[in-house]
Order: sequence, then structure tokens, then C-alpha cells
Amino acid sequence: MAILEASGVSVLRGGKAIVDDVSASWSAPGLVGVIGPNGAGKSTLLLALAGLLRPEKGAVALDGAPVLGMDRRALAKRRGYLPQNARCEWPISVERVVALGLTPILPAFGDLPASEKSRVGEMLALCDLAAKREQSVTTLSGGELARAMLARAMVGDPELLIADEPIAGLDPKHALDAMHRLRDAAARGRLVIVALHDLSLAARYADRILALKGGRAVADGPTGEVFTPGLLKELFEIDARIERDEAGLCVRFVDAA
Repeated sequence: MAILEASGVSVLRGGKAIVDDVSASWSAPGLVGVIGPNGAGKSTLLLALAGLLRPEKGAVALDGAPVLGMDRRALAKRRGYLPQNARCEWPISVERVVALGLTPILPAFGDLPASEKSRVGEMLALCDLAAKREQSVTTLSGGELARAMLARAMVGDPELLIADEPIAGLDPKHALDAMHRLRDAAARGRLVIVALHDLSLAARYADRILALKGGRAVADGPTGEVFTPGLLKELFEIDARIERDEAGLCVRFVDAA
């Protein structure tokens, strides 16, 4: 069971705190939604949580071990990471791009084992990309590329998955499909941490919410407890109602006009 802990994490840029003294602890299984306005520090915090950025203050630990002190290959086996607006400039096939997500667990030489080829095919199908298998990734639409990159992050079934805006640019069908994939990973015992701007999907799919504003954590806890109209007003300066229907929580925006 993965346990990820951030202790007093601060990241500075030009002397300004982009992430300011954030402390939190999450354990698998579960899906954590990270929300906040533009410039709140979400992407920077996720980089630090993934062990890809060294904070000026504080530390991040995975199962008690500092992520920055872990062997890079060992960390990559356990942690998947999907950056915001992921890109691929190489004219390689979609299948090969997805297979790159298996690099940390593959032998140094030889082709993909049959079991891993099967896993790549499964992820292509789950992300509605089976028909694009042999197509160059550079010819994909923005939404198709986003799905390919999500498939790459998930193909190794990491115990910790960190994804920064994985549904940005997706149409409604594929956005819901992506959230189902992430929710399923959490249900299988994984810890999934996802930055989201879609508040309705965050409310519906996340078990816990971490809310950031100005680099600081203003709320951290179970979604049903911390996801309130007052929080959304504080974060986004909007009026909203939080309602519950047969599918779970949903956000209804109030037109102030």
C-alpha cells in the first residue's frame, strides 16, 4: 500500500513561493483531486510529489523513503507521472509511445515480452486508440495525443500515479472514460493524484480533495466534507451549489447576474 507524504514543501521561483509550506499525507487506495485557480501551484506541487523537482524547503516521502533519494529506475517502477500538455515530437507509432511507459520494468535488451505486448494492446483499447496503433503519434489530434499519453502513464500499472490535467482537451466521452480509468486504478488499490479544473468531475470521482490557492493548501480532506460552496467561493470567486444525485456529488453554478 503506497503512502505519500509531503512535509512543509515549498518551491520558490524568483524569490516568490510558488508552493508554500504544503503538508499532506495520502495512502492507497484512493483518488485525490488537486484543485485550485490558475497559478495556484498545482503543477509545481505535482512535480515535487513525483520526485521530479527538488523543493527549497520540506520533503516528499513514499512509504517513508525520501523520493529524491530513491534510485531513479526503482522510483519509475512504482510511480507513473503524466505532465500537463504532454508532447511527443518523434514520428513513432502510437503503440511504441504507449510501450515507453513500460521502460522501467523491461529487460535492457530484446523485444517486448508477450505479456507486456498484451498489456499495451489492452491500454490502447481502453483509451479508444486501437485503430491508431500503427499511426505516427505526430499525426494525432490534441485529444488523441492526450489519451495516448495517459495510456503510457498507466500501462505499467504503477502503485502511485500522478497526473496533471489528464482530461484537458478531451471531449466529454473521452474525459469520462479517462476518469473511469483513473477511478478503476484507485479501486484496484492504487494511489492516484490528479490535478483537475473540471470541478464536477473532481467532486464526482475523487475520494479526497487538496485545494490550493496562492501556493498554500486551504483544504485537505474527504471530498464530501471539504468540497463546499464556501471553498469554491474562496478559490474561484464563484457561486455554486453542491448537490448529490444517483451518480454522486455534482456542482451547480449559480449565475450571479
